Amino acid sequence: MGSELNFNGVTSINWKDMQGREVAEGIYAFPLWEGEKGKRAVVLKFEANSKFPGVDSHLSGPEQIYVISGVFNDGKDDHREGSFIYNPIGSSHIPQSKIGCVVLVTFPDG
Repeated sequence: MGSELNFNGVTSINWKDMQGREVAEGIYAFPLWEGEKGKRAVVLKFEANSKFPGVDSHLSGPEQIYVISGVFNDGKDDHREGSFIYNPIGSSHIPQSKIGCVVLVTFPDG
C-alpha cells in the first residue's frame, strides 16, 4: 500500500445543488455519475403519493437502491430510511412512495 494519495478520476457532486428533472409525475431524477456501458448512479426524489407509471423491469442488469430518507415502496414492501434493496437481473417492481422519499439508485452493470 503506497503512501501517496491519488485522486485521478475522482468526482464529487451534491444532488441538493442540482436541478432535478421530472421523470414521472412527482418523481425527480438527479444524475450523479455515469460510467462506461451504462453504469450510473442517480438520486430519485419521490413526492408524497407518487408512483412510477408501469412496471420497472431490470432486463439488462441489476439495480441497487439505498433509501436516504422517507419510505420507499417497491409495489410489495415498504422500505424505510437506511434500507438497501438489491433487484437482480430479471426482476421487476413498481417504484412509489406514500409519504415521499429520497433514494440513491445505482446500476453497477449498466
